[in-house]
Amino acid sequence: MMKHSRVFDCPEMVCLCIIEIRLNIWVDIMTRAKKKPTTVLPIILAATFLFGYCAPEEIGAADKADITQAQVSDYIDAMPLEDKVAQLFYVAPEAITGVSTVTAAGNTTKQALEDNPVGGILYFGANIVRRNQLMSMISNTKSYSKYPIFIGTDEEGGTVKRIAGSAIEAEDSLVKDVGTMKSVGAAGDASKARDAGQTIGCYLHELGFNMDFAPVAGVLTDPGNKTIGTRSFGSDPELDAAMVAQFTDGLHAEDVLSCEKHFPGLGDTNVDTHTGEATTQRSLDDMRTTDFISFGGGIDAGTDFVMVGHVSCPNVTGNNTPASLSEKMITEVLRGELGYDGIVITDSLQMGAVTRYYSSGEAAIKAIQAGADMLLMPEDYHKAYEAVLNAVNNGTISEERIDESLERIYRVKLKLK
Repeated sequence: MMKHSRVFDCPEMVCLCIIEIRLNIWVDIMTRAKKKPTTVLPIILAATFLFGYCAPEEIGAADKADITQAQVSDYIDAMPLEDKVAQLFYVAPEAITGVSTVTAAGNTTKQALEDNPVGGILYFGANIVRRNQLMSMISNTKSYSKYPIFIGTDEEGGTVKRIAGSAIEAEDSLVKDVGTMKSVGAAGDASKARDAGQTIGCYLHELGFNMDFAPVAGVLTDPGNKTIGTRSFGSDPELDAAMVAQFTDGLHAEDVLSCEKHFPGLGDTNVDTHTGEATTQRSLDDMRTTDFISFGGGIDAGTDFVMVGHVSCPNVTGNNTPASLSEKMITEVLRGELGYDGIVITDSLQMGAVTRYYSSGEAAIKAIQAGADMLLMPEDYHKAYEAVLNAVNNGTISEERIDESLERIYRVKLKLK
């Protein structure tokens, strides 16, 4: 975005000029009225400062593309440790409110966010009833959060969608199902993927969302795969990369953040990680010629997030640790080999592939130690939060490690519109 030219770069100078202009006008008025301006000068000065003509300059829309490292660091340094840790969590609203199904954001949500200033809220179909209800809930949630907050949903199109196909589709002409990504990929025209991403981004942005957990990257190498199936663009790595990149561009065109998932790819697994352990026997070389090409398309397009799945990769890591908890997969491969320096988020930590083997606290700590920046939906948010906070306080995880993730998060958050 082109930065608008300004006469003054210093907000203090702008304030002084405003004061001077207002005083000159007042002096002129008083002179014409044959009154002494000095008798009202103290009143004007007091009013100027009391009523905020010179409020501190916030980061404006024109400046958000120019966020500096110093601004990010200053923002993070001002946070207490408790808030820093909470900012690493991306949860469903029920996890912090204690309400069985959240469909509104009122005093309960306000108090929940004061007590638990989480980094993101993820809404599902049960949270979404009608257009105005959803918009009000999102707007209130944003206003209650003391920090910028990610508001996301899973809107892939086809079989995985929360908005299209709901009652909102009948209320809002912008909302429509773009179809499965398999059908988009079958067209062989990457611009169709951009159209799909932009269509989804358009209605998500209008409703108040700033993030979409999409697109699905990774090549469908097993035609019998039921977990990913029609959610994938297909089996051609190069075409898949182009589709992922274009879908990402479409979301970005509507100011919606993207999250490509589920690294390193679930296209050759037959077990759903929601219920149990999924394993791929592929080697690193196999991945380089298939899924890494696909994920590289999204990375090159500037994807804001990469979600790491719970698939185990024993021929890469040497053990059955899920990729989401593996330093080898996140730090060495995703960040090191693929060069990704954006936000890494885990897949939902309440899935069976994790909860069968790790407690909420153990999974949260292992994910951060592996290199993840955000923790999605632990089985028990409060236990996971306390475990991470205790780990920082006892030195198991350094505060510098937390700040490292927050810097990635706030490079994005401070640009939110």
